[in-house]
Formats: sequence, structure tokens, C-alpha cells
Amino acid sequence: MTETTDAEQPAVREEILAYYAQGKEDDRLREGGAPAGRLEFWRTQDVLRRLLPAAPARVLDVGGGSGVHAQWLTEDGYEVDLIDPVPLHVEQAARIPGVTARAGDARELPVSDAAYDVVLMLGPLYHLPERADRVRALTEAHRAVRPGGLVVAATINRFAQLHDLLREERYFIPLHRERTDAVLADGRHPYHEDGFFTVAHFAQPGEVPTEFAEAGLGVEGQYGIEGVAWLMGGVEDWLDDPARREAVLAASRHIESEPSLLGTSGHLLTAGRPSP
Repeated sequence: MTETTDAEQPAVREEILAYYAQGKEDDRLREGGAPAGRLEFWRTQDVLRRLLPAAPARVLDVGGGSGVHAQWLTEDGYEVDLIDPVPLHVEQAARIPGVTARAGDARELPVSDAAYDVVLMLGPLYHLPERADRVRALTEAHRAVRPGGLVVAATINRFAQLHDLLREERYFIPLHRERTDAVLADGRHPYHEDGFFTVAHFAQPGEVPTEFAEAGLGVEGQYGIEGVAWLMGGVEDWLDDPARREAVLAASRHIESEPSLLGTSGHLLTAGRPSP
């Protein structure tokens, strides 16, 4: 395991910790939450169930939040260890039967080398504005996964906020439009005391494979999570109807890896393995 001194330990931005300490993340993705959050959850689950090795396998859920994904993974038969920097998230995840949860940072994982069959990073990369930090986190995932194991990372797409605010008609408010447009050049989303989100990086789909490669990971696929469905007006009613929900998931699956549409999704999953 890599050793560091206290002075070298990475620090999570206070604005990020404060944002997630509000406890909104758990409700956002669960049944009854906002349509975009539910679609994100169901589609993430859909993609992961096709990518992951058969259970039982050891999964490290880095930045796993309150354990929304760790819960179904455990129910599917996986052995799940969750690491998150937010104390509330660790407390919530630790209540889930079968899930081991502890505090930690994606850039300095408190785990042994090659200890896991799968490393999931479904949140850390989009809260690391500096490229060096994102590569460091991916390098840590590389260290933690066994040879030939799977690393899956989520990113927020560059135009996600633009699409979201336009869909909700908040883009017509001058202040929101100005702030949203400012993010488009380099993907840096700053903290605003009255803002909708916290410090983040919104990535272009093509950025992620280069960061994987720098961390010694070869990319095997990219998957748009919400596709274009999250931008459509009827999606809430569709998701409330089980038959229509399955049709939405099937339609999203058809275009999930279409290069010309990857950037339309709110979130993107990139999957890879340690390079030979």
C-alpha cells in the first residue's frame, strides 16, 4: 500500500463536503426522487449489471455516497466495500447489511494493492477540478484492482447543466445563463453560495480515455447514462409506468455508446482495465 505523510494527505474542498452533508444525494437517486435522478440510477444499474463479473466478486465503491448502488450490488451477491469522504454518507452506507463503509479519499485509497475485482468511481472524478487529481484517483483505482479487473468511472458531461437549465427554463434567467455559459469553455464549475451545485468538473467524453490512459488503464467502452430521454418532457410519467420505463431503458440502451450522442447524456460511464 502506498504510504504518505499527514502533510501529503489530499483534502476534499469544504464546499463539496458541505453540499453533500445536506443529505440530498440519497433521496435524489431512489424511488420517488426526481425523474433525472431515477433514470440515472436505473441506467447506471443496467449498464453495470452487464459489465461486472458474475457474483460473488469483490467491489470497491469509491465515493459511493450513501450506498445507493452498494445496496443493490450486495443484494446481487457482491462483496462491497464503500469509501467516501462525507461522514454522513459513511454513516448511512454502514447501515446497509453486508456493506463495509469507511471514510477515505479517492486520491489516497486506504486499501491494499490488487485487492478488488472491480473498482467503481461513480462520483469522485467530477469533484476533482484538476486533471492531475483525476489521474491520481484513477491511478489509485488501478492500484486497487487486480490484474485484468474492471474500473468504471462516472463523469458529468460538459453540456449537462446547459441542457438541464434549458429544459427547466431556468436558462432564461440572466444570472443562471451567465454562470452556465461560463462553464462551457473548460468545464470548471465553481461554487456559488446561491448555486444549484458545488465545485465540479464537467468533462468532454473524449477527455476521459486520455486520463484513463495516463493512469495505465485501457478503455473498453463508454456509455451515456440518461441518453436523450432525460431532456424529454414526458419522462416523469414514463418512468412511473413500469412498461414505459422498460421501453425508455431499452431505447437508451440502443444509443448508449453511439459516439455522436455521448455528450447529450447528463452522465457518462467509462469502463476499462489495467493495460498489459
